[in-house]
Amino acid sequence: MSAPFTHVLRVRYGECDPQGVVFNANYFAYFDVALTELWRDAVGPYTEMMEAGVDMVVAEARARYLGPAWFDDELAIDVLVTRLGTTSMITKMSVRRAETVVVEGEMRHVFIDAAAKRKTEIPAYIRRALERYLAAEESAEEAAWSTSA
Repeated sequence: MSAPFTHVLRVRYGECDPQGVVFNANYFAYFDVALTELWRDAVGPYTEMMEAGVDMVVAEARARYLGPAWFDDELAIDVLVTRLGTTSMITKMSVRRAETVVVEGEMRHVFIDAAAKRKTEIPAYIRRALERYLAAEESAEEAAWSTSA
C-alpha cells in the first residue's frame, strides 16, 4: 500500500462548538484543505487544471466521528487515493491527534469539463501524478461507491 499524504493543521477557536470541540462540519473543510495540499504536491496548482478546462466536484462525502478534537490541537490529516476510476476518484481521510484517530472519512470526486459542466475522463497527467498516493487494493465498500461513476 502507498503511504498517505499528510497535512498538519491546528484547530482554531472559531472552529469549535459551544461544547469546546471541533464542530462536525469543519472536518469536511479539513478534508478539502488536505486534498488541496495533496493536489499541490502531486499535480501542481489546482488552478492550472481549471485553466486547462477540467474541474472536480464532490459527489459523495461522509465522516465517522471517533473522538473529539479541541481548540489548539494539532491535527494530522492523512489522505490516500483508494480508487481512480474513469471519471471519478475516491479518497480516504484519517484525522489524527497525535496517534489517536478522531475522524475517518471518504470523498468521491467526479471530474467535469469546466465549461460544459459535464462528466469527463480523468486526464492522463492527473492519473499519473496521483498514482503515488493510490492504495494497492480497493475494498468492497469502495467498489460500491464507484459503481455510479
